[in-house]
Amino acid sequence: MSSSSSSSVRNQPHGHGSIGLFGLAVGAIGVVFGDIGTSPLYTIREAFAPHYGLVADHDTVLGVLSMIFWSLMLVVTTKYVTIILRADNDGEGGIMALMALAQRSLPKGGRSAYLVGIFGIFGASLFFGDGVITPAISVLSAVEGLEVIAPQLHDWIVPVSLLVLVSLFATQRYGTAVVGRVFGPVTAIWFLTIAVLGVVNILHEPEVLRAVNPWWAAQFFANHTWGGIFILGAVILAVTGGEAIYTDMGHFGAKPIRYAWYFFVLPSLMLSYLGQGALVLEDPAAIRNPFYLGVPDWGRIPMLVLATAATVIASQAVITGGFSVARQAMQLGYIPRMKILHTSRETIGQIYIPAINWSMMVVVIALVLGFRSSSALATAYGVSVSMTMLIDTVLLAIVARALWPRWRRWVLPMCALFLVVDVAFVTANVAKVLQGGWFPVVLGITLFTLLRTWRRGRQVLREEMQKEGIRLDTFLPGLMLAPPTRVPGTAIFLTADKGVVPHALMHNLKHNKVLHERNVFLTVETLSVPYSHKRLKIEEIGDGFHRVLIRFGFMETPDVPLALMGSGDIEGAICFDPMDTTYFTSRETVIAAARRGMPVWRERLFALMHRNAAPASGFFRIPGNRLVELGTQVEI
Repeated sequence: MSSSSSSSVRNQPHGHGSIGLFGLAVGAIGVVFGDIGTSPLYTIREAFAPHYGLVADHDTVLGVLSMIFWSLMLVVTTKYVTIILRADNDGEGGIMALMALAQRSLPKGGRSAYLVGIFGIFGASLFFGDGVITPAISVLSAVEGLEVIAPQLHDWIVPVSLLVLVSLFATQRYGTAVVGRVFGPVTAIWFLTIAVLGVVNILHEPEVLRAVNPWWAAQFFANHTWGGIFILGAVILAVTGGEAIYTDMGHFGAKPIRYAWYFFVLPSLMLSYLGQGALVLEDPAAIRNPFYLGVPDWGRIPMLVLATAATVIASQAVITGGFSVARQAMQLGYIPRMKILHTSRETIGQIYIPAINWSMMVVVIALVLGFRSSSALATAYGVSVSMTMLIDTVLLAIVARALWPRWRRWVLPMCALFLVVDVAFVTANVAKVLQGGWFPVVLGITLFTLLRTWRRGRQVLREEMQKEGIRLDTFLPGLMLAPPTRVPGTAIFLTADKGVVPHALMHNLKHNKVLHERNVFLTVETLSVPYSHKRLKIEEIGDGFHRVLIRFGFMETPDVPLALMGSGDIEGAICFDPMDTTYFTSRETVIAAARRGMPVWRERLFALMHRNAAPASGFFRIPGNRLVELGTQVEI
């Protein structure tokens, strides 16, 4: 899940400022490919782990390398880079953007759209489940080079890994603008280095180049029968991070990502894998750590430093990607509002969400302390991501069938092929569940439950408030028959339902017994597209009352005062003087009641989440000195 905002430069929703194709490609190398780029640290080694029972002989090594090569070609190159990057949702990518695109192609409110939403949210939850493993396994695998350099340093691997990870999470609040500038060059050096090392090792055993022939993969399955499919549980480690290519499309664009992959990243990765295979063919004992043992003795310490830097960059991309996906989920109404801090004056996409940061840190530290080695973590890695890739294929088929009339003749047959590959990966990874793979699955199911409970709870809460509410079109005429005292200024009442009298207005009339000169019923709507091109809609009701609708895309930061300040060119515009405007909001206290909209345990869970959610005023960036908040109790 390596989505990162740190290198995005977006002066316009679909532009990248003055950065050229080469600059964007370099940025993509540093951010998009950080996760998949560190996979050579452990993939070959894990394929020959004792629990798979493989012997590092000639045919088996070539068979494993052939499977890795064709997995990269089919899953990453063909599926994600060539095809899925075409499925841009107003320039943005990722499983939630793909879900919104698929839902748009189906009848609104229908069962199909509902099931697509379930698939998308479940995929995003699984994406998080495997995503938190990336920092732990990447940093551990890099620091394990200490053991190759000096075996007596084995006991230092976990403490050093924890120090690196804690430092990484602790510095998130300062932003990644400065660090982001070096992501691309450092990762480019990493890819060049592993490619050169691969070439050096291949020259010793050029026989390994025959692995690009798919016959070796077929021969492997023929020799190992159905039991051979479980080795795909290790092969998938080579493609984890491939889904991030689509997630990061909005930050760099499809063309820079394609160029970086086709001409730089893919060749570097394959040279590294083939080089490690050549080393194992030459010396089967090197399988204990073919990555570091393929480095000359004099270069192992510099390689340890470079590998640690590369894994920190990969981890950074996962963390900032967590912030980005969490903001999308907030905007789409799947998780409670949280405090969002902006860490850059120039780039709006650079954000820091303390709750997400510290939650991820706790989980990552627990993984390092619980598994204590990258080999142990590898048994937990890949279960969720294989399911996410399967869901991506299903959603892609829906989008291609409905929205791509010219391409679907060849895309749909390819989706059938991808489906077979994805099912094989899922089947292989199911065997990992009892060995540690249960962790990302349980975490993913937990997150899915939270997301669905919040979404459903908000719907039930809205329905209850509508039942208790008074219709605006009948209330206002009656109010104006005997109007209360009018006071100067503008009152803005935030409401989720345009047709119902806001609770805040009722409480203001009840307790203060006054009505402002101008009264605005403001509704904020989040669209299923990344960016809104028609921000404001203003409707005059009469007698000093107005309806205002503000639309934000799910990738935008909702800033209500700023949006209102730009209303001057809108038909029916109102002059919003910041010093003469007061915002009124209601904060509901949710009480769980039996036999209502959800099971009691989910209602209590929703009430807990609602109680700890950040207030709408802070999320919409409403200044606290212009805010009046009124409370109300609602049973659900």
